[in-house]
Amino acid sequence: MNTPSSLEELIESLRCLPGVGPKSAQRMAYHLLQRDQRGATRLAAALSRAVELIRHCQKCNSFTEHDVCALCRSVKRDASMLCVVETPADLLMMEQAQCYHGLYFVLMGRLSPLDGIGPKDIHLDRLLQRATDGIVTETILATNFTVEGEATSHYIAELLRTRGIRTTRIARGLPVGGELEHVDSGTLAQAVIERHAV
Repeated sequence: MNTPSSLEELIESLRCLPGVGPKSAQRMAYHLLQRDQRGATRLAAALSRAVELIRHCQKCNSFTEHDVCALCRSVKRDASMLCVVETPADLLMMEQAQCYHGLYFVLMGRLSPLDGIGPKDIHLDRLLQRATDGIVTETILATNFTVEGEATSHYIAELLRTRGIRTTRIARGLPVGGELEHVDSGTLAQAVIERHAV
C-alpha cells in the first residue's frame, strides 16, 4: 500500500520530537487522523502560533511572547541574585519549589564538546553581560549534576570568578524523605562531603 505523501510528511515531522521513533510517530499520526482530527487541528494551530509568537527574553533568555518576560519585569524579584539554569524546564522546577526569589538566566543547553556545543552556543556572552551589570551580587549555578552540567558549571564559575562575581553552586545530597539504605553510594558520599553544622 502506498502511503499518501502528506501522511509520510506528518510521520516524518513527528519524528523530530525527542524519544519519538518511526513506529511512535506513525502511531501518533494515525491516532490524530483517525480518532482526534479536532485535536490535530488544535495542535497544528497551537504549534504555528507558538513558532510565530515565542522568542527569547532579552534579559534571561527564556521563552516569552514579549521582549522581556514577566519574571524579569517583576518588581517582587530580588535582582541582586541570578540563578543560571540549563533549560526553561529547569527554571519552572525552581519556581515550583518556591525556594528562590531572584532572577534567572537560561543557557538553553550545556557545554558538550562531543556534541559540538561550545561556550558560544549557550549564550555565555549574554550571561556575562547580565552577571556584571552592577546589580547582580551573587550568581547561583543550578546546572544539572551530569558530566556536561558539571563542566558547564565549572567553566561559568571560572569566568565569573575572574570578574569578581560571587558565585555559588546548588548542593546535592539526599532527597527529602529518603532513607540511607535506598540511596546510591555516590549521592550518599556527596551528602557527607557537603555536610554542614547544625
